[in-house]
Order: sequence, then C-alpha cells, then structure tokens
Amino acid sequence: MLDFGRDTFRFLRDNARWLAAGFLLTLFSTFGQTFFIGLSGNELRATFHLSDGAFGGLYMVATLASALSLPWLGRMLDLMPGWKVARFVMPIAALACVLVAIAPNILALVLALYLLRLFAQGMMSEIAYTQIGRWFIANRGRAMALTLPGQQVGMAVLPIVVVLIERGSGGWRLAWIASGALVALVGLPSITALMKVERTPHSREHKASRRRAGRDWTRAEVLRDPVLYLLLLGVLGPSFIQTIVFFEQDYLIDLRHYDPLIFAAAFPVMAVTNAVFGLVCGHLIDRFGALRLLPYFLLPLALAAAAVALITPVWGVYLFMFLLGISSGLTSTLLGSLWPEVYGLANLGGIRAIVVSAMVMSSAVGPGLSGLLIDAGIALPTQMLWLSAWCFAASVALAVAAWRVRLRETDAAAAPPTL
Repeated sequence: MLDFGRDTFRFLRDNARWLAAGFLLTLFSTFGQTFFIGLSGNELRATFHLSDGAFGGLYMVATLASALSLPWLGRMLDLMPGWKVARFVMPIAALACVLVAIAPNILALVLALYLLRLFAQGMMSEIAYTQIGRWFIANRGRAMALTLPGQQVGMAVLPIVVVLIERGSGGWRLAWIASGALVALVGLPSITALMKVERTPHSREHKASRRRAGRDWTRAEVLRDPVLYLLLLGVLGPSFIQTIVFFEQDYLIDLRHYDPLIFAAAFPVMAVTNAVFGLVCGHLIDRFGALRLLPYFLLPLALAAAAVALITPVWGVYLFMFLLGISSGLTSTLLGSLWPEVYGLANLGGIRAIVVSAMVMSSAVGPGLSGLLIDAGIALPTQMLWLSAWCFAASVALAVAAWRVRLRETDAAAAPPTL
C-alpha cells in the first residue's frame, strides 16, 4: 500500500500538467450536469409555471437535442488539438450559464439548457476523457482516476454554495451569473494554457497498448458491432439513474421533508467515496484491464437505487450518496478506459462522441419519463426499485459483452498474418 501511494505520487508529480487539465475540465463540466441544474429546479418551475412533468419534458427535449449534436462536435477532437476545441467550447458554456439567469421566456430557457448540456456537460467531459485516453496508455486507469474527481469536487462544493447564495440576498439568478463568470475568467485561460503542451506516451506504453487492443476501429465499424449495443445496455444505467435522482432532488426533499441544506451536505460523502474508489478502480484496470471489471460495476448502483426506494430517514440520503460514490468512482474510471481498450485510439474522439451521445440521450429520457410517471401517480421510490432490478439484469448483459470481446481478441491473435 505504501509503495502504491509513492508510485501514485510520482505519477501525479511527473504528469501534473495533463492531469490538472483533465481535472479542471471535469470540474467545470459540472455546470451542465443535472445535479447542478436541479439545484434551481423549484425556482425554474415557479418562474415559468411548469409542473414536474412539463419541466422534465423541456429538459428532455434540450438534452436530446444536445445528444444529437454531440457526435458532430466530438469528431472535432480527431481533427484538431484539444485545447483549440476547449477554446471554442468554454465561452459558449459560460454564456449558457448567464442565459439561464436572464431567460425571458420558455424558449430561451430551453436554449440555455441545450447549450449547457452540449457544451458544459457533453463537450467538456468529452475533451477530458478523449485527451486523457490518448495522453496515457499503460497508466490510463490511474490517470482517469486522478482526473475525474474534478466533477466530484464540483458536486461536493457547488450545492452547498448555491444553497447559501439562495438563502442570502443573491438568489438563484446570481448563482448562475457567477457560474458563467467562473467558467470564462478562470476555467478557460487555465485549461487552454495547460493543454497547449501535448503529452506523448512512452515507448513502453505503446507496447502495453498493443497488448490491450487488437486494432483501431472506425466509427462505421463500431456502429455495426453488436457488442456495442450490449455494452450500452449496461453503461447507460448510471447516467439514467443518477440524472433522475438529481433532477428530482427537490421532489424527494419535499416528499420526505428533508432540509435542503442537509441534503446538499450529503454530496461531499459521494465526492470523497468517488475519489477513493476511482483510485482503487484505476489500479485494478491498469493491472487486469477494464473488461475484467465490467460485469461488476453496476452492483453498487443497484444497491444505491434500492436505498432511495426503501430508506426514508435522513440517514438514508447519506447511505445513498455513499453507494452512489462507489458506483460513480467505478463507472467514471472504468468507462474512461473501456473504449480505448475495446476499439483502439485512432478514432477515439468520434467513437467516444457516439457513446457520450447515447449517455446524454439516456440522461434526457430519465427526467422526462420520471416526471411523467410522477404526474401519473407513480412515486420516485417505486421507480427506483424498478431501476435497481434493471442494474442486476444489465450486469448479465455486460458479462456476455466482455466474453464476446475477449473471444474475438483471441481469434484475432490466433489468425495468420495477412501478406
């Protein structure tokens, strides 16, 4: 354990520039995440006179539109340096934050949500995952584990800050304007400066890459691959379930009479747990590969969904956040390493854009479907029981997908070389 800690410290020291860039990208992507938008859910519903179902439907439309746009924008990462993409993406994300605060009507609100989901949540995460996947090979799992907690830091700090601002004289609009200023004045210059220096993997890392991936797939080949859809059946679960809970957090608070500040204070539990299990998962990925872990990563999420459904006292919120932190740590690190391992690096930006687009679509459907079910009288706890069962079933599909990938890699290795 001591050697592992020293090795991690040396890795962090030697690669601080690139790890910091990825960390900041995931940190600033939180302004487009559902949990952050959900913090102003009650105020937005009241301002525009929307029911749960209506607001969820608008959010679903905005998120679906962003998911359809993401594959085209994500392809930019295969055509130009990541820092140039960030220089284009982040100012739009900042403007979207301000637009939420000043939106004069529902159409402007939907536009703001679309831009937030596409440029903050979608593209900033896409840049971080893709660049880390290319910069690191032999230690990709560890690099992902040290980068992705940026989102968890945002999740730990921002809900408390927003609640305090809203309880003060600032109000929810000031919180959104301050968010836009932070992205433009702090995030943009620091991230682009860090990313301008490219990292080239060492020769020993390329050897590790050849052991882990058989060949580089094209986007067209990936879309025709049946294994992709088995994988998606499982990997879409975390974004779908987390989005529902975070989007409906105000509903859950009202349903069980929680104090909003106490609920917000549970986010650091998730953040710390996420960071710890992300590092553990990164170490296991670098040792065994992402495919070996794939069938198991949904199990903590299944328990987390069951906790939301069955535990009503306030301590259940902290148990849920603890289990969700385990799930998020495993999920973020695993999925950051899985796609390069399965489909190679040459077209990683475009391939990841397809996957992220599907994940964004699932996060779009979640709030819309959940809001309609709530309006129809099916409470959120009941929905969570269904989703817990889904996680167990999807784990079986992931085990089949991992077996199929290993089988075709074995067949490819045994095939005679072409002349």
